[in-house]
Amino acid sequence: MKTKKTTPKPEAATPKSIAKTKKAAHKPKAQPVAAREAGELNPAQQEAVRHGRSPLLIIAGAGTGKTLTLAHRTAHLIAEGVPPERILLLTFTRRAAESMLLRVEAIRAQLAAKGNKSTSATTRGVWGGTFHATGARLLRIYGSAIGVDPRFTIHDQADSTDLLDVLITELKLTENRKDFPKKGTCQSVHSGWINSGKELEPFLKASFPWCLKHLDGLKRLYRTYEERKRQQNIFDFDDLLLYWNKLLAHPEAGNAIRRRFDCVLVDEYQDTNPIQSQILKQLRPDGSGLTVVGDDAQSIYSFRGATVRNILDFPKEFPGTTIVKLEENYRSTEPVLKATNQLIGQVSEGFGKELHTTRTDGGRPQLLSCSDEYAEARYVVQQVLAHRKAGIPLHEQAVLFRASHHSLAVELELARNNVPFHKYGGLKFADAAHVKDLVAFLRLAENPRDFVSGLRLLKLLPGIGPKKASTILEGLAAASGDLGSLAQCKVPAASTAAWEEFVVLLQELVADPVPALTAQIQHVLTFYTPLLRQTYDDPEQRLDDLKKLRDLGERYEDRASFLAELTLDPPSSTQQLAPASQRSKDALVLSTIHSAKGLEWDAVTVINATDGAIPSSRALETPGQLDEELRLFYVALTRAKTWLSVTYPRYRSGYQSNWGGSWDSPTLTRFLPPALRKFFVEGKE
Repeated sequence: MKTKKTTPKPEAATPKSIAKTKKAAHKPKAQPVAAREAGELNPAQQEAVRHGRSPLLIIAGAGTGKTLTLAHRTAHLIAEGVPPERILLLTFTRRAAESMLLRVEAIRAQLAAKGNKSTSATTRGVWGGTFHATGARLLRIYGSAIGVDPRFTIHDQADSTDLLDVLITELKLTENRKDFPKKGTCQSVHSGWINSGKELEPFLKASFPWCLKHLDGLKRLYRTYEERKRQQNIFDFDDLLLYWNKLLAHPEAGNAIRRRFDCVLVDEYQDTNPIQSQILKQLRPDGSGLTVVGDDAQSIYSFRGATVRNILDFPKEFPGTTIVKLEENYRSTEPVLKATNQLIGQVSEGFGKELHTTRTDGGRPQLLSCSDEYAEARYVVQQVLAHRKAGIPLHEQAVLFRASHHSLAVELELARNNVPFHKYGGLKFADAAHVKDLVAFLRLAENPRDFVSGLRLLKLLPGIGPKKASTILEGLAAASGDLGSLAQCKVPAASTAAWEEFVVLLQELVADPVPALTAQIQHVLTFYTPLLRQTYDDPEQRLDDLKKLRDLGERYEDRASFLAELTLDPPSSTQQLAPASQRSKDALVLSTIHSAKGLEWDAVTVINATDGAIPSSRALETPGQLDEELRLFYVALTRAKTWLSVTYPRYRSGYQSNWGGSWDSPTLTRFLPPALRKFFVEGKE
């Protein structure tokens, strides 16, 4: 039996020991990004940048400079004579696309200063954006070829769920079957089914077997849902991909879109779903001009329909593919990489790679067992404060967890110690009720057939319930969406004054010429403020949120683009809306692991590393699910630049799972077997 060589002396894994060594070791020694952007790419990056037009798969390990490489490749294509407007750059957030194009401009300016050729063109014409936003843009241009009205509005997940709820009631699906799936489940099933590319019955067997007994009812529901969306000129997220794919299959429109682009570059390819893969195949059938970048080891979004098969099978789908691996890591220290390389080596399938770095500073990652989640929380906060004392600001530190509720004890301890923090991974700003109310005003003005938005607004008015609201909206649809017809509606006496103001507001929103977007939002705020104060708690804070949205409107040319972006790429918090000067300068980051992907911090602590949490107890049925949980843990650990800690409780109160007040005895995650723990410094708290 092996002795516990890795068990440290008490000070080895405590905040005090961290403070002793921090000043000497906390500053990264990686080559600065700015210097590398001047053209100092490593050999693998240079190979990827200078590759020709045959299909290219860049396997970019965590922290290996994939964004820099993709930006350099874009700049190189322009320098080689590809017109910017003939380049399509697909990312997973609008901000990622904007950041990428800014880097391309900076790179091209640096190349111009060095006398490189072809520097007169700019990136202004590059098509950069998300799959969904690009699909919406192309459908507005070419969609008439397949019967799409370009004035469609886009429903987010919550709006889609609300429409399904209306239809469940309308179709009386719960009258005889009280166990019929709830509206949220129906939405999840529908989205997963659409993205899977399967027939409904086999999809249910594989993913929602308990819903099989409701197959006929779900078929009726989804058939009616599709009909109602078409009637109301509404697209949900999945429609944007489905109809883009359908558009590419149209002889004239598809050829027109293919002729529009010479080069297509895709970021985060491991996060794409089967439909997105089909879109790429239709855009570049032979792979010419196609570049995809990703890391199979960071494929963690199967619950959104993503499949790791897309990146693993890319060379088969596009014969002649060149694979370039980026393995030089510019983020983490050697001890962190040694641990994470061993961790991901447990995955059953993937592109083998060994990340390495020139950063030899920093100690081994810490692995700490705590008596319970409260002791774990106390340790985490002590460690955060020790890091700050040693010179690492709070915003360069993060606490990561598998599920949002796992951080409750930490949040309480932070509050007791007056440590400011921002939490990510919970309710998104755009999902807040008051934000959805404001957006509904603009949506109804943009598309009077949008039943869900109309229903939401009318029920805000005094004296108008769901039945009366439905009648009014049916009349509006019969009047071909003429908002002026609302003036003739008969409403309850209690609604008369508010109704007259409401009709006037809608007329203002669609006036000719249409007012500036900020003016439209101000008109809405003038009408909506009294209703908000009557409806919600904390009305003044909610008003502040909406005023930030109003100010945000100055960035948009029209209402349609504002609505599309707010729906497709919403801010996660009001912090993203505030000017930089008004944002909190220093606050700890609390985040789910999924929300932390793509980010990095100098010090990272991953909490609750127990079986049942990491991996989730709901992901133990198949090897594929376990592989994804392993990749998720890998993503968490590779966010750390210098300091990495993993903690877990030896006991846990039952409140986190059953509210019974009992205690259970969790075990350390199976992803850290004894052979891997030698790469950590172990300790107890």
